[in-house]
Amino acid sequence: MFFRVVALILLFIFDSFYIYKLISLNKNAIKTNQMGIGNKAPKVLIIERLTIIATILVFFAELASIIFQKNIPCIQVQCIGLFFEILAIFFFSFATITMKKSWRVGIPEEKTKLITNGIYQWSRNPAFVGFDFLYLSICLMFFNIPLLILSAWAIIMLHLQILQEEKHLEKMFGNEYMIYKTHTPRYLGLKKIKIQI
Repeated sequence: MFFRVVALILLFIFDSFYIYKLISLNKNAIKTNQMGIGNKAPKVLIIERLTIIATILVFFAELASIIFQKNIPCIQVQCIGLFFEILAIFFFSFATITMKKSWRVGIPEEKTKLITNGIYQWSRNPAFVGFDFLYLSICLMFFNIPLLILSAWAIIMLHLQILQEEKHLEKMFGNEYMIYKTHTPRYLGLKKIKIQI
């Protein structure tokens, strides 16, 4: 019961950062949710719409798994899952905070500022890393096959979304983004240091 309650609370905290950011930016007349809408290439729109469907379905699968899953793994596996859920909140919250007014859901039609400081020094996509850690954490704590399939689908769709966003950022920021891209990993890692002799 402890892991169910904590997992639900942490899931609520994770989603609260997402909702708070949407609301706070919308109050500043910033159109934040741009997933699957707008004048974008058909491939981009399809990927964004499938990403929306995948993330919504996995959210409900996570809730159902936390509440109803009967076969719970050993406490060590649940502790590892809990650790990843805390990491998910860390990555996602710091990503949304660091992005300030440049944060968008989907590929924006307007130009935003390229953020390369804070958590973005170690990952070009820390918010997506947060989602991936969240999916991993719930799978570890409340494993079942439907949850695994939906989580894997959501992770794949988020990866495809990242690839589309990278093309967009290359066009929008040009050389500035290309330099950032060469020094910062897509997902997670240490900043690459250029050594000159």
